[in-house]
Amino acid sequence: MSFDHPKVRSKRSGIDHEEERAWVGFYRRARSDASVSTEVMAQLDADPEMKRRHLALYLCCKQSLRTHKARQQRNKRIGRFVRWLGHYLYVVPIHALQRIGQLAVECLPEAKREPAVPTVRKLARETEFAAAKSVFQQGEASSAVAATATAGAIQAGADLPPGRKSA
Repeated sequence: MSFDHPKVRSKRSGIDHEEERAWVGFYRRARSDASVSTEVMAQLDADPEMKRRHLALYLCCKQSLRTHKARQQRNKRIGRFVRWLGHYLYVVPIHALQRIGQLAVECLPEAKREPAVPTVRKLARETEFAAAKSVFQQGEASSAVAATATAGAIQAGADLPPGRKSA
């Protein structure tokens, strides 16, 4: 290295250097973030000169958006498959078991003994209910006699010639 030539300083200012660093940052972030890609593409579409100068960034943003869209479609397909699998692994067997349970209950034989029979026998032995039963049976017997008399009167009326009513 010779000391004859002074170090040539770049004519770019600090602002230009920061601007360049920002564009480099956009390249990095546009690949991984679809929202940044969308915003950068909107800015580049608005200014044709800038789009021409940063064509690689524009293409990188388009590729990032296509990748993001493909990833979303893949995730939808995976989600649909998981829902389908869950339905057929959990919901369908549960419904089938319910139907089998209902069928099994219907196939059971009828109860041989009425569960209320022992309680009725116990109550029949008590004096209070025995008295009520005898009163009920007496009322039943008197209503049977009345029903027989009514049936006999109706039968007698049926034997009369038409146009005559019994008194």
